[in-house]
Amino acid sequence: MEKKQTIPDQIWQFFSSVKLTVYTLLLLALTSIIGTVVLQNGAPAQYIRLYGRGMTNLILALGLDDMYHVWWFLLLLVVLCINILVCSVERLSHTWKIIFPKTIKVNPDRFRKLKTSHGFDSGQGVEALAESFSGILSKKIGPVIRTDSENSIGLYAENGRWTRIGVYLVHASVLLLLLGALIGSVFGFKADLKLDEGESADAVVPNQTRIPVPLGFTIKCNEFEVKFYDTGAPEEFRSNLTILEGGRESFTTNVRVNHPLRYKGINIFQSSYGAASPESAVFTILDNETQEEIHREIRLGEAVDLPGSQGSFTFQGFLPHFDFQGHNLGEAFFGKIDIRNGESVQIALPTRFPTFDKMRKGRFAVVVKDFEQRFYTGLQVTKDPGVWYVYAGFILMILGCWVTFFMAHNTYFIEIARTREGGSRILVAGKTNRNPQGMKLTLKKLVRRLEK
Repeated sequence: MEKKQTIPDQIWQFFSSVKLTVYTLLLLALTSIIGTVVLQNGAPAQYIRLYGRGMTNLILALGLDDMYHVWWFLLLLVVLCINILVCSVERLSHTWKIIFPKTIKVNPDRFRKLKTSHGFDSGQGVEALAESFSGILSKKIGPVIRTDSENSIGLYAENGRWTRIGVYLVHASVLLLLLGALIGSVFGFKADLKLDEGESADAVVPNQTRIPVPLGFTIKCNEFEVKFYDTGAPEEFRSNLTILEGGRESFTTNVRVNHPLRYKGINIFQSSYGAASPESAVFTILDNETQEEIHREIRLGEAVDLPGSQGSFTFQGFLPHFDFQGHNLGEAFFGKIDIRNGESVQIALPTRFPTFDKMRKGRFAVVVKDFEQRFYTGLQVTKDPGVWYVYAGFILMILGCWVTFFMAHNTYFIEIARTREGGSRILVAGKTNRNPQGMKLTLKKLVRRLEK
């Protein structure tokens, strides 16, 4: 009568299935392809523009906009981890007995039937050859096990029995890589931080959750510097940052591209920069009817009287990118002209075209005369507590692959049989669990050494 499987046995059988491994890997591969095709961590408006409203609703419902952090993708990683662990444990018990046997049994018949065996004759006696060959085997291979019979002496040696553990090192490395990815996904974050010169921040907003995360310290941008090539392309940009804790300065350092700041598990990379809003600018305001004009330095948010006190002009802000009739005119100031008769007009003043407002043909025109160019620094702030597991996994994988593919468990057997003429007949044979061609070459070298 067939024994009925219990629920724990069924669960164990499910997770030890090789089919589960194949299907899980296929699902991970397919979903990873989706993650490279579908925009990640974008704004809803971007998805609607790219995919339409219906497809956007499906993307957001399945979490494909942040696929590598969605619950079902992390669940696939957990299933793969359990599957690898269970399969390894199930097969390790058998391998463990091979690696650490209680006693090593030598079966001469198993070696006599090998096609790779070599034989030669010697005029020396069996005992003398056994003593000589034992010394060679113990020096070249390892400890020698001697078996004596009525007409022959057998010498057995082996090395690399422990290398059978190599495949389990690879399994362990995959587990560490997956564990590191899971820890990084759950407990880590990636955020973009923009700081004007003199500005500080003690928290960041991750791209995935959009929920502020405190850093545990404050980042202050003291200065930002950018150098340009003659072509106008940026040559180098750096941020001079100060780290403050408890309101007190801890240290100050420069952050450049490929030279990040790492502090308390937080990585701060120099990723971008851009024009920041100046605190003030010098404007000329012209009355086209009376030709009267005024020159004033106006602070951001400040309002000044128009020529003849006919109204006011307010400096309202700064745009890093100003779009005019489908063309990007670059950085621009914007403000508002309020005339006493009740007329009000919003104006834009591109810094590349200081007299741009004159094209409006209004009574009053505003011209940008001078301003101090300021920049903001774009920093990428990341935290990945699983990175050390990933590093350990890579190291263990390299070690495991080296052991698995370049090392082997090799066994050698030499049988010295007495002949009627008083000499000896020698049989040399060997086995390996991988690289049989390499074993053939090793046996030939061993035979030549023994013949001498």
